[in-house]
Amino acid sequence: MTVAQQSLISPTANPDLEKALRDRVDRRSAIAGSLGELEPLAVRLGLVQNSLTPRFRDPVLAVFAADHGIVVDGIGAPWGRPTREQVQMALHAQLPVSVFARLQGLHLTVVDCGVAENLPPHARLLARKVAHGTRNARTSPAMSLEHAHAGVRVGMEIADNLPGNVLACAALGQGSAECAALVLSRLSGQPVRDFVVSGPAMRQDALTHLLDVLHAAQARHRDAKEPMDVLAALGGHEIAVMVGAMLVAASKRSLIIVDGIAACAALKLASLICAPVTDYAVFCRSHVHRGLDEALALFRASALLELGMDSTDGTGAALAWPMIRAAAALLTDLHEVAEARLATRPGAAEAGRIPTLGG
Repeated sequence: MTVAQQSLISPTANPDLEKALRDRVDRRSAIAGSLGELEPLAVRLGLVQNSLTPRFRDPVLAVFAADHGIVVDGIGAPWGRPTREQVQMALHAQLPVSVFARLQGLHLTVVDCGVAENLPPHARLLARKVAHGTRNARTSPAMSLEHAHAGVRVGMEIADNLPGNVLACAALGQGSAECAALVLSRLSGQPVRDFVVSGPAMRQDALTHLLDVLHAAQARHRDAKEPMDVLAALGGHEIAVMVGAMLVAASKRSLIIVDGIAACAALKLASLICAPVTDYAVFCRSHVHRGLDEALALFRASALLELGMDSTDGTGAALAWPMIRAAAALLTDLHEVAEARLATRPGAAEAGRIPTLGG
């Protein structure tokens, strides 16, 4: 992203607008009671759109899919299904995320960023393959620097062509979470273990093997420090594409819904390229993995909904979307009480007063 393009991402901070938004929300709660976390979310949405009446159009839930060479070391195979099969299930409404997205009016698109196999055409499949998967980061760079930049450009083109102003980002693919953990560990300076421990039920032998592989990858690329170098050495094509998509979405003042650790890794990389991108992000979660807790903590954020799920990334975004719409409706669709009362009382305008008994 050039300096000129970076400058197009404006911080959302606007003290006057924020005060006006808070006043607007406070007037609602003074009449009908507090609506809790919906209220600060409503203010956030107004700041994102730089408007007292934020409105959404043509929301897209994009699931970015790719394969990762590091899985040959026996890690990163959720539910034992190949990435290609997971993509087909998403496209044919065999995953909850597909059904929930349809129910909530989200346009589901699966982006083939780097699935190892060729995929048959489908109306909801966007073929933007950077390469047929990455190499094994334990033995070589996951991708070339040229491929990393190409992936970012692909994401920028995707977001630039989106008709709406909402982009929900999620990832799919064997090894995606593990590569994201490597990226976040390097960028944050935290141990990679923090991002991969799923919970107390995780088998110790599985954790030991996973950490052996990831520590070997870290050691091989210990000199990778700059964001794009880290992405090329350790990341995946889906992370690269999400970086570009998030940067352009923010430049268009679109809301970015971040779901999952791979999307968090992309946002972290994007923020190191242009910091204000995080102003446009809200966070969701589709599973209780403890590594995601650490990823969210990097942004001092929490998920909009905590439902205790263990599902594919994107499921949480689809379920949180009605909450986001409801928060915006506090500002756009809820009429001022005084105006509504005067408009509905018959004869209210007569003699410039509201009629009373015997009046």
